[in-house]
Amino acid sequence: MAQQTEPADQPRLSGRKAQAARNNELILDAARAVFLDDPTAPIAAVAERAGVGISALYRRYPSKEVLLRTLCYEGLRQYNAEADAALEDSDGWRGLVGFLERVVEADVHSLAVHLAGTFTPDDSLVPEVIHAGEAAEELIRRAHATGRLRADFTALDLALVLDACAAVGVPDPVRTAQLRKRLLAVLVDGMSATGELPGPAPAVGEFAWRWERRA
Repeated sequence: MAQQTEPADQPRLSGRKAQAARNNELILDAARAVFLDDPTAPIAAVAERAGVGISALYRRYPSKEVLLRTLCYEGLRQYNAEADAALEDSDGWRGLVGFLERVVEADVHSLAVHLAGTFTPDDSLVPEVIHAGEAAEELIRRAHATGRLRADFTALDLALVLDACAAVGVPDPVRTAQLRKRLLAVLVDGMSATGELPGPAPAVGEFAWRWERRA
């Protein structure tokens, strides 16, 4: 009897898992859109945009804090995946520029900028943060080795470039993408210029304050 019922049960289990995966994707996509627009929005707004019941959302993410942390974690993973892909490029300058273009196009950094200070980071983010820092350092080292990247540009300057692009926004998302791409091209030209940059380079930990939980 067990041999007869097991095959019949398996498709139903796979179907439930597939539906759960689809719901999770809908929830995360909706959460990105909702919290990019308004980080203070209630979690119910995410459920409404995703078209799922609030109970289905809470089964996966028991609090807004957990959902925000998950979004940040997924954003870091995407950032690191793009950095790792760039490090495979045989040309260090081309790899760095391609990395910046893909991160800006995917709007990865905007999420980090908008969510910073809205939740309390935990240890689950630490490996991805370390990975991101090490990858950025290596991207800059390889770009410097080509002679194309200005000598005083540091890995921490990458955050300033991405912050500047993330700050650009108009009501039309297509136009926003166009303007960010245009700004990045201007900034990349500056990255390859000669002469000295004014002021000291960003210091390690100088931007850590924005991840402190705001009251």
